[in-house]
Amino acid sequence: MTSDNIMIQVRDLKKYYNGDRIKALDGISIDVNRGDVMVVIGPSGSGKSTFLRSLNLLEIPTSGQIIVDGVDITGEKIDLDKFRQKMGMVFQHFNLFPHKTILENLTIAPIIVKKENEETAVKRAMELLDRVGLADRAKAYPVQLSGGQKQRVAIVRALCMDPEIMLFDEPTSALDPEMVGEVLDVMKELARDGMTMVTVTHEMGFAREVGNRVVFMDGGSIVEQGTPEKIFESPESPRLQDFLRKVL
Repeated sequence: MTSDNIMIQVRDLKKYYNGDRIKALDGISIDVNRGDVMVVIGPSGSGKSTFLRSLNLLEIPTSGQIIVDGVDITGEKIDLDKFRQKMGMVFQHFNLFPHKTILENLTIAPIIVKKENEETAVKRAMELLDRVGLADRAKAYPVQLSGGQKQRVAIVRALCMDPEIMLFDEPTSALDPEMVGEVLDVMKELARDGMTMVTVTHEMGFAREVGNRVVFMDGGSIVEQGTPEKIFESPESPRLQDFLRKVL
């Protein structure tokens, strides 16, 4: 893979708490390539979400480097807000403004942060809402939407900033089981369209079907990584084999 195709380089990333007694991340090194759909799996407490949140410095590493498009964002004098615009983030919980309509939730960041005019921001937001089947809910308020609809809106909100990469932190874990599919369908469409994605998830079916790279973490480290076929059909490490026996 040429350097032109590498979007994010992570080098010896560490995140320690209580001195070095709790090692949430213990020397992670990995590249995220353009067009990757990287799915990060592992048991609770393995460091998956800490790793994901470190990619846009929502978690500040103890040490190590995160290089985005050739720029070390862990260095000094970095316009972090500028680089965060490259990465859309979708969380477990939707974090929508309850007092604003869906359309207002979608347009506030493009207008304020990117200085888009309102007409452009509204047009883009409506196109994306239509894409996820929610154009008719533009004037509704979050309380009027189901959990699955709110999460689709959260995805659209991130896309309204035209990110180069999407980060998903267990986006279906807070949903009722019957709502999971509608969110995964949107993510699958993004993957088909070539969006670079890093997803932390417990949805093994999504990892197997959509991911082109699966990363298994445990104890703050990457234990094994590879194609979905390799990870799910020919796991090498005993720890991954044990994990898969429990979740599949």
